[in-house]
Amino acid sequence: MAPTILVEQQDGLLTLTLNRPHKRNALNTEMYQALTTALRGAAEEQSVHVLLIQGQQTCFTAGNDLADFMGKQSLTADDPILQFLHTLADFPKPVIAAVGGAAVGIGTTLLLHCDLVYLADNARLQLPFVELGLVPEFASSLLLPRAVGHLKASELLLLAEAIDAGEALRLGLANRVLAADELLPFARAQGLTLAAKPPKALQRSKALLKQELKQAVHFVIDTEARAFSLALQGEEAQARIARKLGR
Repeated sequence: MAPTILVEQQDGLLTLTLNRPHKRNALNTEMYQALTTALRGAAEEQSVHVLLIQGQQTCFTAGNDLADFMGKQSLTADDPILQFLHTLADFPKPVIAAVGGAAVGIGTTLLLHCDLVYLADNARLQLPFVELGLVPEFASSLLLPRAVGHLKASELLLLAEAIDAGEALRLGLANRVLAADELLPFARAQGLTLAAKPPKALQRSKALLKQELKQAVHFVIDTEARAFSLALQGEEAQARIARKLGR
């Protein structure tokens, strides 16, 4: 069986590819563990200057694997999901996301922690937490209003309507929109360009850009996780998720 996270390094660029296309790259515990391991290794590896996270040009990720999720009673500090969230939020090197097709739930919230975001023209971003009886995660309740304003963030989080690539670009959630077949080569080329720059200057500049909200982000990740755990155990989420799974 092929690994669900593909890891490739070239010329200072580490590429992590979500590789579970038959499940629309829905993230499960195994994938979160693999991502966290790769991130921690890349943070320490001096030959890695830039990180690229991608799926396929037709699908980034459908979000969390709901069947895997239903087995959780709570999100504790040692849960692979929380480990991943804190590790990516703390990652010291520039992170690029290349997003084609569906970017659902964490597929959208993780973009708020990236330094460059490129979308295919087929990308659709959606935050269906309330629709599933859940609440926002990955500090999106903090970062999304700062990115798009309170009213638009409320619309995205409360109504849970999907937005297309053009709208995401207009809102400032992406740097550029490309044709689907141009997305991954372009993101890779941008990653290699960035990786050729002085690495210490890159890391120090990223740290300065992130410093204002660094502590707040980790605090909100944990605050949201507690609220998420309570919601996950509640009747609303249990019924909505079971319906989604056809149970």
